Amino acid sequence: METKIYRTDQINQAAALLRQGELVAFPTETVYGLGANALLPESVKRVFTVKGRPSDNPLIVHVSDFSMTKEFVESYHPLTEKIVKNFWPGPLTLIFSIKAGSLSTVVTGGLSTAAFRMPDNKKTLSLIEKTGAPLVGPSANTSGKPSPTTAMHVFHDLKGKIAGILDDGATQIGVESTVLDLSGEVPTILRPGAVTKEKLEEVLGIEVPLDKHLVKESETPKAPGMKYKHYSPDVSVLMIKPGDWGKAIAWADTNGKKVGLLATPKIADSYPSADRFVFEDDSIEAATRGLFSGLRALDEANQADIIFAEVFPEDHLGLAYMNRLKKAAAQKYFGEK
Repeated sequence: METKIYRTDQINQAAALLRQGELVAFPTETVYGLGANALLPESVKRVFTVKGRPSDNPLIVHVSDFSMTKEFVESYHPLTEKIVKNFWPGPLTLIFSIKAGSLSTVVTGGLSTAAFRMPDNKKTLSLIEKTGAPLVGPSANTSGKPSPTTAMHVFHDLKGKIAGILDDGATQIGVESTVLDLSGEVPTILRPGAVTKEKLEEVLGIEVPLDKHLVKESETPKAPGMKYKHYSPDVSVLMIKPGDWGKAIAWADTNGKKVGLLATPKIADSYPSADRFVFEDDSIEAATRGLFSGLRALDEANQADIIFAEVFPEDHLGLAYMNRLKKAAAQKYFGEK
């Protein structure tokens, strides 16, 4: 199969493919999604096949307007209107209890809930509108590997497996959306992202708990990205705490291991001999934007025996960054057994 790159003036062609049941990757402000018409179960099944993803994982349903959710949702949490008004379109996925039979179990993973998001990307909102149906959109990569933040990342992983990719350059945020569960009484974060716990609490005026449960392989997750290990390159990753860089580099030298460095300029400049992916600046925003790109670049360079990655405090956006990095590193810090 030829995988075609679509431009802005070709969105109608991409939408026609989706209506026909083909798969088309699309851009969002977070990462690129692997799009299939959410109302065509056979197309959705192909998403799992193409990604090599377990079919019990639920998928996020992407809509172009909040009104599109009404066909599926059984009931809305009392805070839904305030949440949607403040955070949609944007990097926030909402989980609702849905009407029986309104979505295929292929989409929901057999659960009585479903996840919905309105992405903040004009091209993709137009694509959904022109398709005339919501789109499922897990990250457009091989399952378990770093998520794609450019069209070329998607092309690298899925060339010849999908019909097309709608290109809109590099994503702005770089990690997947926050997932907020609204199917119970208390809104609960199942996956941290750019809409932070602090932002939600400020708008809602209540405490919003974070579910830190890591789903085992035998369990069905309620939302994507809840597995213990995820986002992993082929090369092993170790997280390095601020005071451990010198010891970690010395350990690698002693053991003859070539290091790939994933770090901010202030850290990377201290170790110029390492194969490096340096974030744009020292901010958590730059680190989050560059995390998946850096893991991919160091992995594909095939130069490093191990990747040393910089850690950040686990608050605000740092919580989302560390959530992904911990899974990429299988929870392993340098110096810990």
